[in-house]
Amino acid sequence: MTEDFQTDSRQMLGRLRGVMAEDAAGQARLDQITRLIAEEMRCEVCSIYLFRDEDTLELCATEGLNPAAVHETRMRLGEGLVGRVARSGKVINSDNAPAERGFRFMPETGEEAYSSFLGVPVRRLGEKLGVLVVQSRDARLFSEDEVYAVEVVAMVLAEMTELGAFVGEGAAMSARHQQQVAIRATSAQEGAAQGHVWLHEPRVVVTNPIAEDPHTELNRLRDAVEQLRVGVDRMLSNAATGDTEQLEVLEAYRMFANSKGWLRRMEEDISRGLSAEAAVEKEQSTARARMEQVTDAYLRGRLHDLDDLSNRLLRILTGQGNETGAEMPSDPILVARNIGPGELLDYGRSLKGIVLEEGAVGSHAAIVARALAIPLVIHADRITTEALNGDHIMVDGDQGMVHLRPDDTVVAAFRDKMAMQAKAQERYASIRDKPAETRDGVHVCMHMNAGLMADLPSLQGSGAEAVGLFRTELQFLVRSHMPKRAELSGLYARVMDAAGDKRVVFRTLDIGSDKVLPYMKAVSEPNPALGWRAVRVGLDKPGVMRMQLQALIRAAAGRPLSVMFPFVAQREEFTAARAEMDKAMERERILGHPLPRTLEVGAMLETPSLAFSPDSFYREVDFLSIGGNDLKQFFFAADRENELVRRRYDTLNVSFLTFLQSIVTRCENTGTPLSFCGEDAGRPVEAACLAAIGLRTLSMRPASIGPVKSILRRTDLGELLEVINTARERGDQSVRPSVMDYLRGKL
Repeated sequence: MTEDFQTDSRQMLGRLRGVMAEDAAGQARLDQITRLIAEEMRCEVCSIYLFRDEDTLELCATEGLNPAAVHETRMRLGEGLVGRVARSGKVINSDNAPAERGFRFMPETGEEAYSSFLGVPVRRLGEKLGVLVVQSRDARLFSEDEVYAVEVVAMVLAEMTELGAFVGEGAAMSARHQQQVAIRATSAQEGAAQGHVWLHEPRVVVTNPIAEDPHTELNRLRDAVEQLRVGVDRMLSNAATGDTEQLEVLEAYRMFANSKGWLRRMEEDISRGLSAEAAVEKEQSTARARMEQVTDAYLRGRLHDLDDLSNRLLRILTGQGNETGAEMPSDPILVARNIGPGELLDYGRSLKGIVLEEGAVGSHAAIVARALAIPLVIHADRITTEALNGDHIMVDGDQGMVHLRPDDTVVAAFRDKMAMQAKAQERYASIRDKPAETRDGVHVCMHMNAGLMADLPSLQGSGAEAVGLFRTELQFLVRSHMPKRAELSGLYARVMDAAGDKRVVFRTLDIGSDKVLPYMKAVSEPNPALGWRAVRVGLDKPGVMRMQLQALIRAAAGRPLSVMFPFVAQREEFTAARAEMDKAMERERILGHPLPRTLEVGAMLETPSLAFSPDSFYREVDFLSIGGNDLKQFFFAADRENELVRRRYDTLNVSFLTFLQSIVTRCENTGTPLSFCGEDAGRPVEAACLAAIGLRTLSMRPASIGPVKSILRRTDLGELLEVINTARERGDQSVRPSVMDYLRGKL
């Protein structure tokens, strides 16, 4: 590129710097800026619209329109040309604005005399802040250079807005990062927590968006890019050669870091008057805006790579690394776009709650959060741009709500809720050592789910009678390499030691779908939940299964052992997996290792197909555990990761309860021990209904045992079954309304 710097945008930005240096109030600054831009663009009108809420723009300053319209003229997102720019994030450049689709005439502004219109979004890292507009009487289509100049100025306005340069009266000019924000999110782990924000990746703040010396900024950018390239090359050389997926990501990083087009665009931005940091952020904002429009998963992944690389470059330029000097608060609520299981385990139980902008209900992070009993919400839109380290934050994992910088009313209501929960916990603690025996004398076994050694103390504290499910995949997911057999054997032995004489059911490796090992080649599948996962992977890659089974046998060291294979869809899969267990037992016998005193081999019933297996399967398997989460999504054909459908179908739907009851009946007829494992086992109303239709063993997270035991001890299952049957005979779609009426009258 040429270093013959263009003067128009540089001159405009230079004058902007002068305005910023003046000690003026926010409104006065905005007024000066609109006047300055109108002069530089040789236009009669320049207007700045800022968002006052998610859906409403407000005219905050203008040169050329009626001054009385300032803070009075408002429009909805998508309304008029300004609203179209705000909604689409795209520039509108027209020499005949009244003829444009969606044009809205606002008589109070006096804009009828203006033909030409140029509207540019004011945005920062994908966050929409407002719209910058210039207009002229002449029928004039703005040139490419003029559009670019206004875009550069819009970028600087976004940074100045972020830094609080335009704070004034009214919602549209209120100080950012100070207002109360309520965000509707998705619950991934129940529970309520309050504390203070701890950002997993502290935000880089650009304090110098305008370049004083473009030549210096160019050199700074080139030096930083070279440092970035060296760093990526170093990461590539240190990456494990067998880690194909990691290598692919790093190769993508290197491709972007060496992209001449990326560097050329940033150099061009500097030539227009931006600082090196602002140039990087401008291109990053463009990439994020494109990301919103892209549905292809691969392309979104590559844009994520570019986004991450831009953050690395910004940290090099600003010196603002992850170590910012800030101290983690004593009550940290972790806020992040996303986070891996290993990073989450590094924080451990120090966290009071977790809020993610992305994530998934069944993600690795969600699994770890459940294991650590930490409230987690996901899909919290804009949280990483709204939150600052140290902000007061409240997380409602039950309702999927996040309250950032809440006011006194919200704080009081939230604390009342937490106090009620604490009082309930005291009540649950008082029945910890009592059996879950219903009013009509039925004993329901209460088991807990686990996946980490840190879970095991809950076996005593929660009153659980056994570990109904120990997830073994977490030890595989949090490492960068395949664990050794001796490591696994030692871990499983410690689990059994901690459980003492209480039974532990080890579920073999359940990977695939949303749980991909970082050191295994990812398989691209159109529908991973229905694809190559769990026992299917184990049977196709028997080496890993055999290694894990041998580790379990050695860990038992003569003690009873219970092993369960996940996602069995037909009898032949269980028979083949059971044969692998028999081979492992024979191998250990030949090697002279002690065999388990007793061995139980079971299966998880997570597919409707397995429920209809012949009676011989039910007699062959030592026990069955209904995997409620997967079984429900396959029964209703509703992906539990899809927010559009996952809440559409009720566990207490008559069809689903009838299906579950048929499984109970078959197990009773064949003498097959049966349990129910999943989120619904830990929900008191659902758990009571599951017990009423005949399920006598429920396995859930430790924190749910108290609430479930409490409702069971106050319920007559015979009466509840009559309520369910009556609703079924009446033709109700769900028994929930009838069950809730019954329980309200009895509890």
